[in-house]
Amino acid sequence: MNAALETLKERGFLKQCTDLDRLSKLMDEGPVTFYVGCDPTGPSLHIGHMVPFFAFRHLHEAGHRGIALVGGGTARIGDPSGKSEMRKMLSYEQLDANSASIAAQLDRFIGFDGTTAYTENNKDWLADLNYIDFLRDIGRHFSVNRMLSFEAYRMRMETGLSFIEFNYQLLQSYDFLQLYKRRGCRLQIGGDDQWGNIVAGIELIRRVEGAECFGLTFPLVTTADGKKMGKTEKGALFLDPAVTSPYDFFQYWRNVADADVERFLLMFTFLPAAECRALGNATDAGINQAKERLAWEVTALIHGKDEADRALAAAQAAFGGSKAGDVSQIPSRELSGEELDHGMGVLDLFVYAGLVPSKSEARRLVQQGGAIINDRKIDDEKTVVDSSWLDAEGALMLRAGKKRVFRILRR
Repeated sequence: MNAALETLKERGFLKQCTDLDRLSKLMDEGPVTFYVGCDPTGPSLHIGHMVPFFAFRHLHEAGHRGIALVGGGTARIGDPSGKSEMRKMLSYEQLDANSASIAAQLDRFIGFDGTTAYTENNKDWLADLNYIDFLRDIGRHFSVNRMLSFEAYRMRMETGLSFIEFNYQLLQSYDFLQLYKRRGCRLQIGGDDQWGNIVAGIELIRRVEGAECFGLTFPLVTTADGKKMGKTEKGALFLDPAVTSPYDFFQYWRNVADADVERFLLMFTFLPAAECRALGNATDAGINQAKERLAWEVTALIHGKDEADRALAAAQAAFGGSKAGDVSQIPSRELSGEELDHGMGVLDLFVYAGLVPSKSEARRLVQQGGAIINDRKIDDEKTVVDSSWLDAEGALMLRAGKKRVFRILRR
């Protein structure tokens, strides 16, 4: 197998390929141009979007040419794949703003050089399409019966599939055709939920151009307990630091299950595979150090080494007993001196900090012994916290269990 494909297989990326042997042979013959797309349905990518882009970097570093396709055109319709209902329609202006934001995020992660790695926006060839010509030239190559056999459409037939979404597969296939014509692109990569769309694009190119192209998909990553990877109590793990702070981003990886460490190191870092396995097989204190390494590596890749260092220092200050750590990176909120002097019930305080969603959850936390303020365990749910509880820096460090912390600062 081609060395680049072997790397993807070794690190857990390979799920399906239209013809692995022929693709391997093509890649052995010289650099192959490939692409991966993402629709700008929001202003920021989340970590779940990034699996194909980690694979992008492996392929690019092996000498292949990569295109990051931002779907400023396809997002005007919305991909039904994996969705239980139709996406909310966004204005063209919002989609343009989202496209620019996402392209900038990808540039920071990939480093587009304009020749071996670059970005395209399918709005450039989709926005002004003549619908009648498109149906005559492209639509005639698609079988409705075959389209309905793909899982993405079959699932939505039960809940309702709009006609506008039904066109999505034609447009994504047209993207592949355009990139083949414009850039000589021979390979599309993406999540396994895109398998049907990728196969349709390959078939379109074969029918229109008589050329052989390929598709490669990656598994949809879940945690050891079967949950969707990257989901937190606050929602998805976004790359935008204004939505998910570097500290919260770091803490997500620091708190993954032991069983996920090796797999996440292989997929979400560029450490040598042997080192990933050694770290993932550690036990006792060693596995916690491995999680800290995982958290630092991923945070450095997404937010930069300085932010990763700050997040690590904050975590060590919060959980490692380090007095020299930078606690300023820990999520915080101010409370007026007047309110602190008067005192606030401990249940209300934990709700105010956002560590629990309700007073009933705060009460349960206290009863289970998981509520701590400045190293003082709270045993009484009627406890009132006032200014006398403040530490030397005029702050309250609230802990909910072993993994979540929040600082209340006197204003």
